Amino acid sequence: MIKWGIDLGGTKIEGIVIDTAANNKILARTRISTESHRGYHHILLQIKKLVALLSDTCGLKPEKIGIGTPGSIFPPTGHLKNSNSLQLNDQPLLADLQNLMQVPIKMANDANCFALAESQIGIVQEIAPEANVVFGVIMGTGVGGGLIVNGDLLNGANGIGGEWGHNFLHESGGPCYCGKTGCVETMISGPALERFYSQYANNPKPLQTIIADRQTDPLAKETTNRLIHYFGVGISTIINMIDPDVIVIGGGVGNIDLLYTKGIEEIKKHVFNPACTTQILKPKLGDSAGVFGAAFLV
Repeated sequence: MIKWGIDLGGTKIEGIVIDTAANNKILARTRISTESHRGYHHILLQIKKLVALLSDTCGLKPEKIGIGTPGSIFPPTGHLKNSNSLQLNDQPLLADLQNLMQVPIKMANDANCFALAESQIGIVQEIAPEANVVFGVIMGTGVGGGLIVNGDLLNGANGIGGEWGHNFLHESGGPCYCGKTGCVETMISGPALERFYSQYANNPKPLQTIIADRQTDPLAKETTNRLIHYFGVGISTIINMIDPDVIVIGGGVGNIDLLYTKGIEEIKKHVFNPACTTQILKPKLGDSAGVFGAAFLV
């Protein structure tokens, strides 16, 4: 079966055409600039342009397209919400694209696409193929999540299934762009941790340097400990609520090795059980997860 996927980002749009009947052979893959500064309608045209480029490469026309988006569709209105690409918010993106390209389209947010890809063809298939419940976490510039049950993506009645990043974690995180205070994202996203360090440091540092300097820099050690503690508390709430077989941690912050040693130890302190058998895994697909997951939406 031929699947088409589009990963819509704020700076680039990536597309892929894969043949699932031939071990997910890539028939076409390319990316172009989003050029979001030129406005909402230009973004629509860029997506159409990308599909045309893919079609020229593989000699096929799409029957359906899956699209991963920043933000998600609000079911009552069909409009996109919670996108950090502000041009997309409150716009009927799904309906407009279907009208523009005359092709059925299915959309999900980027965290959902990440979870779907790692579940279908990524690390879950490699390490825990028997897993029934998989939670995918993205920890980077923002924090999000996606929930897969028996191979199916759960969007929920409000289109916010898996939105772990905007649960309350601690008031010291301060205001969040979503309008709430102390969200997970304000505590353990990359920018949040760098902001915590820079409040007390003369010389701000990127997060990777902060983690690397934790043995010699007391403030770096405190920032690292903050990450590990609140990572453990935050992830434990996922386990206490849905008890997944596997949690896959993606995003730039998710690359920090300490999360898979001290972070797992911290999770176990807060899980409502004498033991925790949920596997905490690094992803396999890296930056490819979004576009592959979009393709698997259809």
